[in-house]
Amino acid sequence: AGRGQQLRLRAVVLRSVDAKSLAKRASLLSKDSVHGAFEASIEVNEEKLQLCINGQIVQFIETPTPEEADYTSYGINNAIVIDNTGAFRDREALSRHLQAKGASKVLLTAPGDGVENIVFGVNQQLLDLETETVFSSASCTTNAITPVLATIEKAFGIEQGHIETIHAYTNDQNLLDNMHKKPRRGRSAAINMVLTTTGAGKAVAKAVPSLANKLTSHAVRVPTPNGSLAILKLTLQKGTSVEEVNNLIREASLDGALASQIDYSSEPELVSADIIGNKCCSVFDSEATLVGQEGKDVVLYVWYDNEQGYTMQVMRLAKYVTGVFRPVY
Repeated sequence: AGRGQQLRLRAVVLRSVDAKSLAKRASLLSKDSVHGAFEASIEVNEEKLQLCINGQIVQFIETPTPEEADYTSYGINNAIVIDNTGAFRDREALSRHLQAKGASKVLLTAPGDGVENIVFGVNQQLLDLETETVFSSASCTTNAITPVLATIEKAFGIEQGHIETIHAYTNDQNLLDNMHKKPRRGRSAAINMVLTTTGAGKAVAKAVPSLANKLTSHAVRVPTPNGSLAILKLTLQKGTSVEEVNNLIREASLDGALASQIDYSSEPELVSADIIGNKCCSVFDSEATLVGQEGKDVVLYVWYDNEQGYTMQVMRLAKYVTGVFRPVY
């Protein structure tokens, strides 16, 4: 708001909220261990359960179930609900949000079942915005690798491949060794590299159907709080070279539908800290590109800020489905 962002944050919906927790949330918003201080004026209204952020009022709403929320009572109409709870993952569950008064669309910040998984810049044109009301913005890893994979697939064709993501640890892991419902994630995230699963390989095929059943994937969670790396090992249908691959991705980053998604890096000293705060969901490391002797075996390295880069993709999709997205040239 105030800078032509086209959408306004009107409310945050929680199962429970009180004055004490609101003050805590204001504190967490004002400073971040990874991204630093948020340069903003933040005022807390404990009586009305509101935050005033740079002059904009954000209402905190308590509701036990999605259906019971009444946004219209706060002057909110025709709202898009962005669900990042992790509690609702399929169309039926997500549609519960639409039963609330004042809600018209819902956007899931994770891969969804029975919902079109969208990587903005790649396949948003598949959506029927006149009739569809439930959307998914896939995952941070899917958004990172799909723009590059779609570009390579179109130019050379991909026979098969493997995706290995070196991912920052997340809140889903334990800080110290303890019980966990998933294998290995119970071990201390701060001192271990933890091998785990990822659905990124299958998720890519939802955005690029020609890659169905061609990609496998694994993930290694590492002791960094943010900043991740995807290693794409691909077998191509056509032979190529390092120069040809790099030039292809460079052109895609400068012109066309993926200019906001791909950041082409020629920095020889690039490390994970350097991509923190990057607004592109894919940072292509051109200095690391490898091509086998016959030209068909290729290894590509794609960095991504799994927080900010993904958040920007969510917002691009939110603007698109609400009809306020402005073309970028």
